[in-house]
Amino acid sequence: MSWEKKKNLCREFARILGGSGSFEDGVCFVQKLRQIPFRIEGVPTNSPLVLPQLFSFEIRHGKVLNLGETVLLQEEVNPLISELRKRKIKVTAFHNHWLFEEPRAMYLHFQSTSQSPLTFAKNVAEAFKVLDRSHHDFEYE
Repeated sequence: MSWEKKKNLCREFARILGGSGSFEDGVCFVQKLRQIPFRIEGVPTNSPLVLPQLFSFEIRHGKVLNLGETVLLQEEVNPLISELRKRKIKVTAFHNHWLFEEPRAMYLHFQSTSQSPLTFAKNVAEAFKVLDRSHHDFEYE
């Protein structure tokens, strides 16, 4: 596949996932931030290190590698894992990043090598519909 076709594929991948994308060194990278009112040690944060949703794909030697990571609230973990698994996306890691954060922030990694990038993006977007949307309009005091 040509560089230009991969770049166009990356644009569509980013559009489906609702994030901003870049294409460099053969890797399409998409990011967006969740709008969750986290505090670390009582300090409000909008850091991209705390709020990420990250996605990538690369096509090497005819094989595709799709990867993703997202921050989750505790109550979102099991529903999202179930939705990803229904769509044949492997959950590969689940862990925390921070100490003393409120609410509890957990991070989930997932991958697929059996789906095209656009199928992966569509499946992830559909699975993410279970995530709590109630925090989007929150403002810190």
